[in-house]
Amino acid sequence: MSSEDGQGGGGAGGVAPEQLAFIREGVRKAEVPRAKPRTWRGAALAKELPVARVLVDKGVLHLDRYFDYAVPEELDADAQPGVRVRVRFGAGRHRVRDGRREGGGLIDGFLVERLAESDYSGPLAALAQVVSPERVLSEELLGLARAVADRYAGSLADVLQLAVPPRSARAEQRASAEPLPPPEAPEAGSWGRYERGGAFLEALASGGAPRAVWNALPGPEWSAEIARAVAATLASGRGALVVVPDGRAVARVDAALTSLLGEGRHAVLTADAGPEKRYREWLAVRRGAVRAVVGTRAAMFAPVQDLGLVAIWDDGDDSHSEPHAPQPHAREVLLLRAALDKCGFLLGSWSCTVEAAQLVETGWALPLVAGREQVRASAPLVRTVGDGDLARDEAARAARLPTLAWQVVREGLKHGPVLVQVPRRGYVPRMACANCRAPARCRHCAGPLEAQESGAAGLHCGWCAREENGWHCPECGGFRLRAQIVGARRTAEELGRAFPAVPVRTSGREHVLDTVPGAPALVVSTPGAEPVAEGGYAAALLLDGWAMLGRPDLRAGEDALRRWIAAAALVRPQGAGGTVVALAEPTLRPVQALVRWDPIGHAVRELGERAELGFPPVSRMAAVSGTGEAVAEFLRTAELPRDAEVLGPVPLPVTGAGRPRRVGAPPPGEHWERALVRVPPGSGAALASALKAAQAARMARGAGEAGVRVRIDPPDIG
Repeated sequence: MSSEDGQGGGGAGGVAPEQLAFIREGVRKAEVPRAKPRTWRGAALAKELPVARVLVDKGVLHLDRYFDYAVPEELDADAQPGVRVRVRFGAGRHRVRDGRREGGGLIDGFLVERLAESDYSGPLAALAQVVSPERVLSEELLGLARAVADRYAGSLADVLQLAVPPRSARAEQRASAEPLPPPEAPEAGSWGRYERGGAFLEALASGGAPRAVWNALPGPEWSAEIARAVAATLASGRGALVVVPDGRAVARVDAALTSLLGEGRHAVLTADAGPEKRYREWLAVRRGAVRAVVGTRAAMFAPVQDLGLVAIWDDGDDSHSEPHAPQPHAREVLLLRAALDKCGFLLGSWSCTVEAAQLVETGWALPLVAGREQVRASAPLVRTVGDGDLARDEAARAARLPTLAWQVVREGLKHGPVLVQVPRRGYVPRMACANCRAPARCRHCAGPLEAQESGAAGLHCGWCAREENGWHCPECGGFRLRAQIVGARRTAEELGRAFPAVPVRTSGREHVLDTVPGAPALVVSTPGAEPVAEGGYAAALLLDGWAMLGRPDLRAGEDALRRWIAAAALVRPQGAGGTVVALAEPTLRPVQALVRWDPIGHAVRELGERAELGFPPVSRMAAVSGTGEAVAEFLRTAELPRDAEVLGPVPLPVTGAGRPRRVGAPPPGEHWERALVRVPPGSGAALASALKAAQAARMARGAGEAGVRVRIDPPDIG
């Protein structure tokens, strides 16, 4: 240390402390006073419309309303309706300084509107920050989100979390391309196969708003037909939105749109695209650079400008049901958009859900179908093998497949690939008694017994993993086991041994194939993961139909038929030798509908029966689940409509430790109950409002949301 450094006892550079204090005071006087950004204490407010109405990002029902904040003058230009903001939330009423409320934590929100004055009489906190001047929340999107929140007894903030993707600053900085002029109206093309197909396209191209339920013919043309409907809508100068179940379907519609319209006319919105790319595509739609969107369920809120058509493909697929609160279904959201925007609506599928049949039965939509001759010319031949046939079949006693199935596979492999649909993935997920078919259970934990992998002996429990070597049936005393549902990998192994010269491919949850070549091969797939074969499959086997039909659920028959038809639609027409063999009892209604290729007739009959019994979709229903005490208290305090009927409550299956937990299932080890609340048509809005008010009151009292869960339109009601 030098002598100069040591002088003065603390002055910097030899300057005395008194001189430093004098310099600092002079700097303070020379600077222009500036308000602190966190509180904007002492800052002037905007001269015009100094109040901002903000929706805070708190997805709790008792705070599902707007809050007013003061707008500092420095934020006046950027604080426009629709932008993202940050505000202080949770400050006490008495924490006021210089006319501003202070305190609380910073939280994100959306600025909904600017006002001249607030209806709140107390002092207002100031906007803390305008996160971005990009106006991401339009009036149309806000109105749709509010309608969805009201229908599903949820909060507006939760819906907007689904509707508006997370911000990416880099994506906002990139300018979107200029919109292209409207294309020419397309030719009818394959729409000419349907009785009103050409008229539907003409109505879209002329600016109309037709509403149709479309029963698509088998084959791969559905994606090209959706692309033509989108092109016809764009030709009228309006926008179009298409929602499909998964990324593979998105890729097919994307390719069809690119082939028909070229690049730059549509955007693709999927979760797999990554946050930045997805937000960039979303901004292009919001800014009006593109007028057409195709995507998965997240795209149902896409802010398409001047919407002329909303379309959904395969509305019965589970992927269309959002697992996050308030758990809306893409079909219902698009129905709301069609009503709010007065635009066209298209619901398409190879099969037909009961909800789709109801739209036609009520006259809200018109059927868009082909004639019976056209259907027979496009569909494969469907043959069935029931329990009686299996009992008389010597080959079926020793092997898993009956003689008819082996013959169809052997003949089909001479001309192309053969599809084998298996209800479950894996090896042998479940075992049962060969005599009485009672499920084989573990003696220690009552879990299901499963077969070991190929080459290993014995059984093991699917829950506790204990081995079981001396099992016998407690019902009939039998010692022989059979597979309840043989998994996809076990089926592939068996078929590989039976046809050693033929390649075997599997498609399931771990690895889903998109396409397979047209060369002879065996393709073993779980439902929904069937790849498309070049030129179509020569044949298809639908195994273990009884397992799909035997589920204890109201939609078991409808869902089984939908999955069968989705697989059979990939098979070549009957005139080209296409054959489908279904291992299911031929007398059952879904099996008969498959043989006749009549999913509409099946859905209409199901709708009639549900109308007599008062089941959805004829009635509106909500599920209230939680502990027994919490459910009883909730139903006692809820002001339900007078025509509401409470069914239950009944115990829910206990989720085992380490087992996969389904959406809405109780936490592992907890004993929950569920009650169903049913109302007739016309009282659905009143039911949702009553349940939302009861849940909000419960949360305001501090009972917590985890105690009771409410879901409108539960997908499975037993």
